[in-house]
Amino acid sequence: MIESDTIKLLRECDAGVKMGITSIGEVLSYVSDESLKKSLNRCMDKHIELKDDMQSLLARYHDEGKNPNPVAKGMSWMKTNVKLVMNESDKTIADLMTDGCNMGVKSLEKYLNQYKAADDEAKNIAKELIGSEEKLLREIKSYL
Repeated sequence: MIESDTIKLLRECDAGVKMGITSIGEVLSYVSDESLKKSLNRCMDKHIELKDDMQSLLARYHDEGKNPNPVAKGMSWMKTNVKLVMNESDKTIADLMTDGCNMGVKSLEKYLNQYKAADDEAKNIAKELIGSEEKLLREIKSYL
């Protein structure tokens, strides 16, 4: 049970972190405020670091991880591009990132509760990912 829950939690974290990295990457070129850009880059760097940690753990379990749901990824891309075409501003970017972070935190908390038997290393990665998203939320709220 521990191994099964650990792998399932890591897979969900892997999909979430990949979605976060992609989402941040999609908006970075539109950011005009240097402080906002630094916050987004800092968050992306942390996500990349956590993704690498997850990949190492998943490799121990001979698992390749999980990619984001293609429908969710496509909808996110469409929402981002439509909103930015209509209003290319740091406020729009902060709004999009806030929505994404809130969805990520909600999903990760759900998976932490669902996969209670996961080992502490996997749980700690999930908690670090949640912390990274919550930190970004605090840093960008002044742009809303």
